[in-house]
This record gives sequence, C-alpha cells and structure tokens, in this order.
Amino acid sequence: MPGKDITRAVRSSMPAGGATGAPAIVSGDRRPPVAIVGAGIAGVTAAAFLHRRGVPVKLYEASGKIAGLASSFKDAEGFTSDFGAHFITNRLAGAVGVADRCRTVRHYGEAVLVRGKTYGYPVGLLANPRFVGSGIASRFGGTQPGTPGSVAQWFRSNYGRALADDVAIPLVEAWSGARADDLAASVATDKLRNGALRSLWLKTAAIVTRRAVTNGYSHEMPESIKVWHVYPEGGVSILVERLAAELQNSIALESPVEKIMVESGRAVAVRVRGRDEEVSAVVSTAPCHVLPRIVTGTHAVQHLARFRFRPMIFVNLRLRGRGLLPDTVLWTPEQQFRFFRLTETTISMPWLAPAGKSLLTVDIGCETTDPLWTASEENLTEMCLEQLRPIVPDVRQRFLGGSVLRTPIAYPVFLREYEEDRLRLKRSTGIAGLYSIGRNGEFAHILMEDVYWGVRARMGQLMREVGIGA
Repeated sequence: MPGKDITRAVRSSMPAGGATGAPAIVSGDRRPPVAIVGAGIAGVTAAAFLHRRGVPVKLYEASGKIAGLASSFKDAEGFTSDFGAHFITNRLAGAVGVADRCRTVRHYGEAVLVRGKTYGYPVGLLANPRFVGSGIASRFGGTQPGTPGSVAQWFRSNYGRALADDVAIPLVEAWSGARADDLAASVATDKLRNGALRSLWLKTAAIVTRRAVTNGYSHEMPESIKVWHVYPEGGVSILVERLAAELQNSIALESPVEKIMVESGRAVAVRVRGRDEEVSAVVSTAPCHVLPRIVTGTHAVQHLARFRFRPMIFVNLRLRGRGLLPDTVLWTPEQQFRFFRLTETTISMPWLAPAGKSLLTVDIGCETTDPLWTASEENLTEMCLEQLRPIVPDVRQRFLGGSVLRTPIAYPVFLREYEEDRLRLKRSTGIAGLYSIGRNGEFAHILMEDVYWGVRARMGQLMREVGIGA
C-alpha cells in the first residue's frame, strides 16, 4: 500500500473516534492510539505512563502472557526462580506500588574464583599483590596492548595486565561470545560507572545498615545509602502485573506486530493479524535487530540488522544445604568451566527455597548453532554437576533436581564494528514517531530500575515530539 494510501485506507476502516473510539486527547482533536510492541517491563511501563496522562494506548504482545523476560516461576516443591537475574530496589518497588509486598535483601556479594582461590569482588581482588602490582605498573607504563578503542585495551590500561587477562577479559568474552579486541570499550564503561571510592563507601554502608545497598546497579537515578535491593513475594513479575492492572482493556495478547509502516519518514500504522491500524506513534520493545524486518516504507533502520545478541542458557539446580558458594555470585573466568557465573540466590533471599535447601543458577553462554543450545535438560544438568565438583565437591549428593531456561537475546554484544550506530540508536531510531525502548530495544546493558525510569523519560519526550497529551 504505497505512500499516503496507508493512512487513508486505515482511517476508512476505523470507527468514529479513532482506532479505539477513545475520547479526544486535546479538545476537538481525535487521535489514534500509541502502539506499544511487547508487554514486558518496558512496554507496560510505557503504556501505564501514557495511559495515566490521558493518551490512548494499545499494547500488543506476541505471546499469551505479559512480563516477558521478567517472568517468575514457582514449582510444587516451593522453589521460586526468575528468568535470569533482576535487581529490584525499594525505590522502584515504591514507585510501582508494590513496596508492601517486598522483603528487604540483607546481603548481596560477589566473588571471583582464580587459580583455585576465591577473592571477594572488588576489595578482595585489590588485596592480591600480583593484581595490585600490575595495576600500578599500568598506570605509569603508558598504553597497554590491545586494539585501540577495544575493551581489551581499556581493561589492561585501567586494571593492569594481570587482572585484565586473568579475570576481566575471559569473563567479558564468555559473556559476549566475542573477542575482547573486537568489543567496544563501552562494554566496561557503560556498566562500571561508580569510582573505587564511591563503591567502597556504598559497600561499607551495606555492612553498617545490614541492607544490600545498591552499588553500580542504577544509573538513571542516583545511588545512595537510602536505596537498597528488595525482592517481591511471588517473584519480579508482580511489578509488571501491577503496572498492567489498569491497562486490561488496552492489552492484546497473542497479537504480534507484523509490520510498522512508515510514510514520509514517520511511523503511521501497524499491521496486526493482517489488519492495518493507524497510530500516533509506535513504541517498540522488540530486540532492535528485529526492526529492519518489520519496518516498511524506509531503510532508516536497516543498519540495526547486524546488531548481535548473546544467547544464554540458565540451568537451575535444586540442592540440599545452604551457603554452598562463597557468596551470592561466583564468577568463574577460567576455561576449565563451561559456565562463567554461578548464583546461589538463597544466600541473599533465603525465602526462594524451602528451609535447608538452595537454588543455584548456572549461566552458560553459547550460540544457537552450538550443540549445547539443543542439548537435553538431562545432559545440561549432568554437565553442570560434573563441572561443579571443584567448587561444591559433594554436589551430586546434594542434588534434588534441575530445570533449564533458554533465551536467544540475553545480552547485547557491543561490537566495535557498529559502535557508532549503537550510539546513534541511543539518540533516535531516525524515524519520527518510532521509539525503541527497554534493554533489548535500546541495545544497552541496563537493569530493571534503569529500564523503568528511562522509559518514563522517553515517553515524556514522545508526548512533546508527537504533540499529544492532556
């Protein structure tokens, strides 16, 4: 349907009052809704923000339920798990309205296993003379080896060669599935924004207050002693459910957006189940590399097709006992391990498993073409049990059962070859009225709180640019 015929044809099939029959947003002005693609935390946050300001919205979700990667699971034995790691703060819980359903997380810590010895992160690593000596040498020794502008060079220059080569580079390569020389330095700088003194202050505050004070997990809003981790009873999905409660008439499940139609450089309609719907704007939470396949009428987003995401397998092991790892998270940078991160959630949140039992999540990075991606749950579980023996020697005797979750879009891969395009996406999709939001839509390493506050800011921008609002 070429050119202006898109808008004309859609309007001719709409009832009076627009696509939803909603009342005028601005006096005497009837506008079609804002279409939102995806009902995860980003999409529901966007929809709730606009809805509360009198903007008609239509939220399209391809699956049969909301929450997406913020889904939570509870089995018959009383073990609760989420789809990957999520960090909820008391500030976010209060903003969403679920503070009364949250428990305070009293402790959260990370450790690194190197050459058979465990170091607390980051203080323990700084006590290793070899790491410290190498770090000092890097400060006074000039530029360190590595491709200029790569994360490899950044780590060696800022951490020293020993810590970079033994810990930081192996972990970032396992996590991203790419060589550190091929990754942009922003892999590190986007995530590690707190300086050493501030990190030490927040860590000390956590010990004194006996609360897991956030430390490097919130960038949109300031971190302080007043912001700590909490966990909602029933799992993180209740945040999405709470936001969606007021949107029941605006959510369309099992309704994948097949096309986003652009006319004269502006998003004007979406196609859902073969029907074209006129829109005021489109807010997409889909992985950004999907946009070139569904956007028609322009080539403005074709460059996003080469953006890569890292697939991830999460193996959840149910075990007898508690305190099986040295801390909540254990990073394993050495090649002898097929996994790169272990998380014993019950160290921080003991209520996620029955008394005397623990839940240990094993993070395995791979590609969808790897044999591991299609391996059976039994084979994946067996591999994890075998590789865990140096860390938890009696893991087989403790084993109660396991389950596996897979996602092909766990983490964005910041390759240097498209770093300029990634930075351009942070500013705009290049199409008026088309906004790409959320962790995967923005192609960014951001956690749930930053998704929430960042989306709200973007929706305020949408209202100003599109000229809608009460």
